[in-house]
Amino acid sequence: MFKFSNNDAFASIIGHSPILESVIRTAQIAAAADVHILIEGETGTGKELMAQALQQSSKRANQPFVIINCAALPEALVESLMFGHEKGAFTGADERKDGYVQKASGGTLFLDEIGELPLSLQAKLLRFVENGECQRVGSHEHETVDVRIIAATNHNLLQLMDQGKFRQDLFYRLSVVTLQLPNLQQRRRDIPELAKHFLLEAAQRNHTEVCTLSADALTQLKQYAWPGNIRELKNVCAHVSALLPGEVIHKENLPLDIRECKTSSSSGYTLPEHGIDLESLEIDLIKQALKHSGGNKSKAARLLGLSRDAFLYRLKKHDL
Repeated sequence: MFKFSNNDAFASIIGHSPILESVIRTAQIAAAADVHILIEGETGTGKELMAQALQQSSKRANQPFVIINCAALPEALVESLMFGHEKGAFTGADERKDGYVQKASGGTLFLDEIGELPLSLQAKLLRFVENGECQRVGSHEHETVDVRIIAATNHNLLQLMDQGKFRQDLFYRLSVVTLQLPNLQQRRRDIPELAKHFLLEAAQRNHTEVCTLSADALTQLKQYAWPGNIRELKNVCAHVSALLPGEVIHKENLPLDIRECKTSSSSGYTLPEHGIDLESLEIDLIKQALKHSGGNKSKAARLLGLSRDAFLYRLKKHDL
């Protein structure tokens, strides 16, 4: 089992499933390398928590960590907010102001939902990513700012590139290292540990006794699809903790959509009467995953629900 040191910032990321541990190993190495990083993952998978761990494990740990939600930036002010402006640059610009880039000088700029960034700003961001140069609105001078960028997205940026909504050159500049966070379905074994943590957190916040989960409740939680991922599980724990403080939580105490989720010991696959060639099936699935991922091994591993190390082992095993 992968172990964290006591002072490891990544210890805040709860779980020990192989697919998560593989991502964290890569993240620990990338944190020290001081390169730009792209974090991919569905909503609620913990992209901001991963970004914070990267910052805290880097040489910039004691420098600013500035968070920007690109989806919430007003388009009329997005350039000014990002790069700052000079006095008189536009109506209401009564003084010279720094943008997020200047505020993050020496530290890390976390661009959450980077796929929502307007194309008009992507070209200016590209210049900044390439050489650290930016230009305030209303200024003819360039300034250089030392900032590391961690970007995150729940979109498929490759699809956005095909649609002309995201610049290819910016994508490759930002994704020096790409971390793909697994969804909660891919790490069901972590659900008991996560739920225990969230129940304790809720009890401490509300100054109540800690709830515990019965076996039938845990089984139900493991079977649920979790479209909202870890964030949804946290909300469920807050819900039961508020209504039944200190109680044992049973299946019937869970929210209706989770309670009515059908449980089954079957995977949904039926073995043909004549049997199968398991090795050939595995090779075929690996080839399909590589095709769907465009040859990206990390993405292919994610499609198969494997850690990158386990996927690479199978490639070597089958000489692919």
